[in-house]
Amino acid sequence: MFTLTMWVMLQTVSDHTPKYQDRLATPGLMIRPKTENLDVVVNVSDAESWGQHVQKLNKFLEPYNDSVQAQKNDVCRPGRYYEQPDNGVLNYPKRACQFNRTQLGDCSGLGDPTHYGYSTGQPCVFIKMNRVINFYAGANQSMNVTCVGKREEDAENLGSFVMFPAHGNIDLMYFPYYGKKFHVNYTQPLVAVKFLNVTPNVEVNVECRINAVNIATDDERDKFAGRVAFKLRINKT
Repeated sequence: MFTLTMWVMLQTVSDHTPKYQDRLATPGLMIRPKTENLDVVVNVSDAESWGQHVQKLNKFLEPYNDSVQAQKNDVCRPGRYYEQPDNGVLNYPKRACQFNRTQLGDCSGLGDPTHYGYSTGQPCVFIKMNRVINFYAGANQSMNVTCVGKREEDAENLGSFVMFPAHGNIDLMYFPYYGKKFHVNYTQPLVAVKFLNVTPNVEVNVECRINAVNIATDDERDKFAGRVAFKLRINKT
């Protein structure tokens, strides 16, 4: 009887879509390079200190190489969701839209003697949104990432920065996400922030948020809901 019950239950389980999804209603943001305690510390005169960040970013961005994207993913129409319904027939695998490394401009690391700016004290930090299955980010409206110094003194010490793609925009065409087994070659859209003149030898608290009508960023119970805070320090002698 137990074996029969298990067999019947397994017939209702999809290999591609979780039956139960205990997920947050709001996707979180994270940064790369991945560091302990979300602290990005750069000692400009010590290549070993920032070299570890560069190695992590090189590996992280490999799937975004234009040649890889052209081989695996589609050129999609911007400004609209890339929906791929089953319509009664299993539509698998789902196609994904290209996000090319060259879209990251001065933070692409391509032909860059400054190593994402880490060797010159102008580092790039990458923002990515956590994946949520079947989530229509933006609710059919444009969205973007913005970053600020958390306190007044942080804003002063943060200085100026540029974002790639321009204005920190995230296009609708990268949504919805259908899950790891369905979306085999899915690559998340990124926003790169290049900090140009951070006050040296000072710890600066930075917060980045996603601005989208259906993503709340003010839940004090979840510090990562639609936002991420990290510390940035550029040490110069």
